Amino acid sequence: MTELTLALLGLAISVATLLAILWSVVFPTRRIWPPQSYTQITPFVVWIPTFTLFGVLLVLGVMDWSAFSLPTWVRVGLGVPLIVAGNIVVWNEVRHFGVPQTGGARGQLRTDGLYRFSRNPQYMADIAMVVGWILLSCSLWAVVVGASAIASLIMAPFAEESWLREQYGDEYEKYRSQVSRYFGVSASSK
Repeated sequence: MTELTLALLGLAISVATLLAILWSVVFPTRRIWPPQSYTQITPFVVWIPTFTLFGVLLVLGVMDWSAFSLPTWVRVGLGVPLIVAGNIVVWNEVRHFGVPQTGGARGQLRTDGLYRFSRNPQYMADIAMVVGWILLSCSLWAVVVGASAIASLIMAPFAEESWLREQYGDEYEKYRSQVSRYFGVSASSK
């Protein structure tokens, strides 16, 4: 498979994801994300595109390795820690929530751990992994596909907020008023 073909596949997945998220923000009663109901096929619909996109980013980074130049301390000193830290956070939260809740099934509202500092530490960790891989690989193709993936990850919390209000009511509203959407952004920006 050529780099262009892989990049187009990655862009198609991230653009489709972004469109589904934007649809869900604009039409929360007909949302796509989080799913209206969690069924046996939901994990496949959620995880196959997710793992395919991350796989495409990985392969593109290797195929297009060092297409641009960054100092080694940036590539290794920033890129690797972002990848490692992002993976630790994501997989720890998947372990805590379980695959179904991480993929959109109803569960308990999590307000402890990293959720004390951000309402979306998993998305922030995913962004860290993508940025880390872009820095480490110095791949132009990873930049293009990664930027598109990051846009989806930034927008996803907006699609989830009305669903969280429906599911958890006042408990979520209190939490939302106290904890910022992203790290380093005041809670008043909700």
